Amino acid sequence: MELAKQKSLALRVCLLLAGAATLAFGLFNVHSQSQITEGGVLGLTLLLQHWFHLSPGISAPVLDVSCYLLGLRFLGAGFLKWALAGSAAFSAFYNLFEHFGYALPNLGGKPLLAAVAGGLFVGVGVGLIVRAGGASGGDDALALVIAKVFQCPLSRAYLATDLTVLTLSASYIPLRKIACSLVTVTISSFLIERISKQT
Repeated sequence: MELAKQKSLALRVCLLLAGAATLAFGLFNVHSQSQITEGGVLGLTLLLQHWFHLSPGISAPVLDVSCYLLGLRFLGAGFLKWALAGSAAFSAFYNLFEHFGYALPNLGGKPLLAAVAGGLFVGVGVGLIVRAGGASGGDDALALVIAKVFQCPLSRAYLATDLTVLTLSASYIPLRKIACSLVTVTISSFLIERISKQT
């Protein structure tokens, strides 16, 4: 019985690390180079920065902590532990990829290709992290809470938060970029749902 528990824990940790590495790789090599905008908490921090001159360095931690507190309230202390582990792993991998530099060509000149690639990396990465019971940031915690409270599919919860923020972001971001971001969040939401529910 103890061996089975150890194997289960090891698998969970491997899933979380694989997801964090995939997500960090995609965000660094695709999103940061091609400037794909995001929905959710990240997109909201950029919106607040543009309209209210509030630094993401201030707004992001406040929003993430707020979402994690919601996760603690509705999903329990076990979720918070794995969510913090997921966030820490993501940060570590992102810093590692930054150290070595870009591994993929800049897709900025091919926004649709960048949007599809970005959606694939985010969808697979976050899907694995959520499947392990964790979160990579406030976006994941908020989507998991919405899915639980409103008894809706996880993909719809992600899309609801992403579309809300992207709609507001249209107030300062060109519609062409918003359209590409819609492609990204649609692909990622679908993949997160499918991968996180795999048995």
